[in-house]
Amino acid sequence: MRKAKTRLIAVEDTLAPVAEALRNRGYSVVELGGEDTRRAEAVVVSGQEDNVTGIQTVETRVPVISAEGRTPDEIVRDVEERLGPLGV
Repeated sequence: MRKAKTRLIAVEDTLAPVAEALRNRGYSVVELGGEDTRRAEAVVVSGQEDNVTGIQTVETRVPVISAEGRTPDEIVRDVEERLGPLGV
């Protein structure tokens, strides 16, 4: 039996409800700017600051999702649409 794939998402520390919603859906969540950020498959930012931990100075090939004006459930749906379903 194949083990389900776990996806790692980096989330800005001010977005605790988003991090919780992602964990509830089975994602692994790390704080944006931490050591594990480079391994993340997507990044979620508040969208309220232009320079969140210097993120725009770092070239990234993963989706950067703005949480501004959105609910945690909307953000989770966006992550799922961009990365595909878990376990595949």
